[in-house]
Amino acid sequence: MIGVAIEVRKYLGPGLLESVYQSCMYEEFRLMEIPTKSQMVVPIDYKGLMIDALLKCDFFVDELIVIELKSVNIILPVHEAQLITYIKLLSVPKGILINFNVTNIFKEGQKTFVNEYFRDLPES
Repeated sequence: MIGVAIEVRKYLGPGLLESVYQSCMYEEFRLMEIPTKSQMVVPIDYKGLMIDALLKCDFFVDELIVIELKSVNIILPVHEAQLITYIKLLSVPKGILINFNVTNIFKEGQKTFVNEYFRDLPES
C-alpha cells in the first residue's frame, strides 16, 4: 500500500490536494487488482443502533486495513485520532496514515497504527 502511494506521489509530485492523490491511488489500486473501497462510510454501532456520523475513510483495503490520506505540512494528533477511530469502529487490525506533503513518503510520510485485533492475525 505504501508502494501505491509512492508511485502516485512520484508521478504527480508534491503540493496537490488530498483529493487528487486519493483519486489517483484508487486507480492504482484498481490497476493492481487490490480489493479496495474508497470513501467508505464508517458505521457506528451504538447499543445496537446504527448511527450515521458521516465518517468516511479514504480507503478500506481488502477488508483489513484502513488508509487515511493527508497533504499537510504537519501531521497533527487529530489526524492520528481520526485513523484510530476508523480502525476501532471497523474492527480491523491496522491503519496507515499517509502524508503526501513530504519529501519521502517511505521515510517520513507514513505512520502505521495497530490495535488489539492485530495480535489475532496469523503470522505469515
